[in-house]
Amino acid sequence: MTIKVAIDAMGGDHGLSVTVPASIDALQKFSDLHITLVGKKQLIESELANHQYDTSRLTIEHAEQVVEMDDLPSKALRNKRQSSMRIALNLVKDDQAQACVSAGNTGALMAVAKFVLKTLPGIERPAICTSMPTMKGHVHVLDLGANVGCTGENLAQFAVMGSVLAKAVDDNPHPRVGLLNIGEEEIKGHQRIKDAHQIISGSKINYIGYVEGDDIYKGDTDVVACDGFDGNIALKSSEGVAKMIAFYLREAFNRNLLTKFIGLCAYPVLKSFKDKVDPRRYNGASLLGLRKIVIKSHGGADRFSFYHAIAEARLEVIKNVPDLISEEVSQLLVAPPVDDAQQAS
Repeated sequence: MTIKVAIDAMGGDHGLSVTVPASIDALQKFSDLHITLVGKKQLIESELANHQYDTSRLTIEHAEQVVEMDDLPSKALRNKRQSSMRIALNLVKDDQAQACVSAGNTGALMAVAKFVLKTLPGIERPAICTSMPTMKGHVHVLDLGANVGCTGENLAQFAVMGSVLAKAVDDNPHPRVGLLNIGEEEIKGHQRIKDAHQIISGSKINYIGYVEGDDIYKGDTDVVACDGFDGNIALKSSEGVAKMIAFYLREAFNRNLLTKFIGLCAYPVLKSFKDKVDPRRYNGASLLGLRKIVIKSHGGADRFSFYHAIAEARLEVIKNVPDLISEEVSQLLVAPPVDDAQQAS
């Protein structure tokens, strides 16, 4: 089976200097992969001239326009129909590729992907989902910024999509799903969270109830569902804490010759710690709820990080994630019973 992935080669803060070498790394790693680089052909060819690769498994699709990182989603949707982002998504729509990977403007990618690919039946809003490190492995968190002001039904759909993703990519038959809240007590939280709690409690997923922010990292939950506003703050706060820890460690070990020697002795331990929490290893957020696979890479991704986004796309193609969500959303999510008072009204 050949897995075809379309890459928005022009997207992100670094563009071709990252997307092209990362694509070649992916081709070398996965023998079943075929990549189409979408962007300005002459510039792509110029970058490819610096690398060795299997020419039979890499093609170029020319795109005249580029979606800039500060473009409004409406502008990308209406005025940039010949952009590398749009053409890459069109390749997926037309079944010339099975997945799209882009490090471009998040809002634009979500808007264009939703317009081009449409949402799955039973899903009102796509959600951005990525994995984050925990004390026992990793956890899938969604939504991470695509949707602000979600309803209880939206949050319940996120919980189901996250459960299906974790089941597929982690080979976890019964992923534990939590709903992010400010406390574990049922009286706490916004009404939309309480509504979601009621809906999910009546579903067939392995729902463990409310979880708080610190529970995300304990490893006792496999999926955390939340509003995009809350999820984005949690994600960015985590990245900030990781950078702060790295800063203070460097400062401590560089204080004098003795601390530098201690740091040298501790290097294997520090490297192991860095590898486990390195956000680059978790790059590649899924736009769940679409009819096809779209992976959003961090805009500032480097070569190593963008490679992991491509690897995530390949894995979701192998696991057939959209079809699994489509099959299971109607089975797992059962509408809550309507009480007599509601019926009377």
